[in-house]
Amino acid sequence: MSMDYIVQISKPMLEGAQTTILLFFIAIIASIPLGFVFTLMVRSAIKPLAWLANTYIYVFRGTPLLLQMLFFCFGLPVLPVIGEYLVLDRFVAACLAFVLNYAAYFAEIFRGGLLAIDKGQYEASKVLGLNKWQTTTKVILPQMFRVALPAVSNESITLVKDTALLYAVAVPELLHFAYTAVNRDFTIMPFFICGCHLSADDAGADVVL
Repeated sequence: MSMDYIVQISKPMLEGAQTTILLFFIAIIASIPLGFVFTLMVRSAIKPLAWLANTYIYVFRGTPLLLQMLFFCFGLPVLPVIGEYLVLDRFVAACLAFVLNYAAYFAEIFRGGLLAIDKGQYEASKVLGLNKWQTTTKVILPQMFRVALPAVSNESITLVKDTALLYAVAVPELLHFAYTAVNRDFTIMPFFICGCHLSADDAGADVVL
């Protein structure tokens, strides 16, 4: 296997890697704050709001990400009445599925982080004269994010690997170009290169988070 061949197949795979990285950043940047919003909704004293958030988390954590992607790509357009207005670009539909799916997981991670904080922290803040906003922003949230960070980092690495699911909806990402090269050249070398790219992306995500 010549180095020229490796360079030749690496060029289109780098284009696919750009799609993978773009999806990763869109999903992370959107799903983390959205997940925190749902955490606050779950803990809300407004029962319908808490019920809505719990239902959302249950549905998106309880169904496969691939199924959600297929629904947003091919299911939305066939909905009665409104389907014709919900035809999305496949990459956009995949991004929507990733954001909503991972927001549900991050919501549970943040909820666990909040539950890990001792109730004495709230009482001590009250004794010190801090109002609810100051207690939340200066005492509770910093501790919550410190507790949740390892789980968020692990989930982010899982997200990098899940980007390979784009192949199922014909979005030309890293695995798409690797599979094309394997079928064309009858060699599994492109899969090894694809694995190296994904491992590098995992390492990058671990460093960032």
